[in-house]
Amino acid sequence: MTIAVTGALREAAKLGPYFSIVTDPDEEADPTWRPLPEKDPERLLGLVDAYAERLGTGERRVAASILFQGLASRLWSPAVAAAALGAVPDLSSLHWRWAPGAPVALWLAAPSSLPGDPADALHGTVVRGQLMPLRETMLQTVGLADGLLWGNAASALAGTLRAGTLRPDLATPLRALVRDLFARAPLAGTGTFEQGRGFVRRSCCLYYRVPPGGEMCGDCALLPR
Repeated sequence: MTIAVTGALREAAKLGPYFSIVTDPDEEADPTWRPLPEKDPERLLGLVDAYAERLGTGERRVAASILFQGLASRLWSPAVAAAALGAVPDLSSLHWRWAPGAPVALWLAAPSSLPGDPADALHGTVVRGQLMPLRETMLQTVGLADGLLWGNAASALAGTLRAGTLRPDLATPLRALVRDLFARAPLAGTGTFEQGRGFVRRSCCLYYRVPPGGEMCGDCALLPR
């Protein structure tokens, strides 16, 4: 089981940095790794403020929204790609590391794969195991609407479909997994897939408020149909 999931994660990492999770056991010697989901609101708030500075915004909720979407993408991308390759990683031993100016890195301390239906396993390990606790910690410091947060998570999940253009052999299993996950709460009803445009969410991540302002994401509900 361990060999299967580490191999799947290795293959997923070839799709790009957002699909990368380190599995090297030697990383245990690095004390800067912290368990994810992060349960220290002050530490998470420090990352929110760093994002705000990098984005040039004085609005914490804007930075927090974009951070949540970025973390959701870092969680969904390798997990869904590995699942499409045949092994759903158990993220219960996931750790994260961040330093100013560096991207968020992920390390799986005890890689193993989850049995059963892949969509069930993904929902459990990503949504219930990571995103829901992460939401709880973030809401202790920054007020954000649930519709926005789960819209961000949905947008990040839809983004995993791009892996099918890099690995056409993964396109069909990716679509099946994403379709199944979008049928489940809290992602159900967060958006629709439209011909010629792809995923269109029913909320806005607030990116349009990042200075100088006015720019919108391609899946934003505020864009004209």
